[in-house]
Amino acid sequence: MINKLAVMATAALLCALTGSTAAWADESTEQLAKDAQNPVAKLISIPFQNNINFNSGSQSRTQNILNIQPVIPISLGPDWNLITRTIVPVISQPVPDPYGSRINGIGTTQFTAFLSPNSSSGLIWGVGPIFQLPTATNDKLGSRNFGMGPSVVVLNIEGHWVYGALVNNVFSIGGSDPTYSVGLLQPFVNYNLPEGMYLTSSPIITADWKAAGADVWTVPMGGGVGKLWRIGSKGLPVNTQIQAFGNVVHPLNGPNWQLRLQVQVLLPKSMF
Repeated sequence: MINKLAVMATAALLCALTGSTAAWADESTEQLAKDAQNPVAKLISIPFQNNINFNSGSQSRTQNILNIQPVIPISLGPDWNLITRTIVPVISQPVPDPYGSRINGIGTTQFTAFLSPNSSSGLIWGVGPIFQLPTATNDKLGSRNFGMGPSVVVLNIEGHWVYGALVNNVFSIGGSDPTYSVGLLQPFVNYNLPEGMYLTSSPIITADWKAAGADVWTVPMGGGVGKLWRIGSKGLPVNTQIQAFGNVVHPLNGPNWQLRLQVQVLLPKSMF
């Protein structure tokens, strides 16, 4: 399954590269960095986001989640876009037994479709549904229930700054597993420096509304740095990023800090 996903992502990238190499010359490195920070920008991107969660579980072991999350925009005419984002998590999960083997596989897939005005200045927004699909290859890696809910993103691009927030909540629908209701708030702020460098903070705050007491919230604080590079003779834009977060609030046996590494291949909006 993992190999198939990698092949599909590579094939899509190669097809896009074939017809769009000239488009990158029309975008400055600084502007492409800002586009990469905009969740509803009109560009195709293929982010590979790796989250390492430390001191997870009753044995304080390390959990690793690689999110493969292609973003594909669909033009709905001169005024509107539909921005689709799919997140497929590849998980390496520690088990409670200190001598037990890890559980490795695919988690639940999320698909979001944002309806967004065709605008790159002022207040930018997108709204649409989020769906959760029971694709987990092991019961310990995700629920077998379908889920759906609302998702909203609002941001502003002003000078060196790109800042905003993404909010969603997924409710379970049917299925034999226990029901769930999970909220997510991701504020993000970026300060762009010359030549594609930037400072960034985008913690993912989650709430498990079905949990009890102190186990509801996970609240990280932190940030890091990023840089947009142009790779090879064609100037392929690749956005790289590293962030570290301490979980100031977390469930019992939840990880207390996280390291996030991301590589994001971009296809700029000028190719459309």
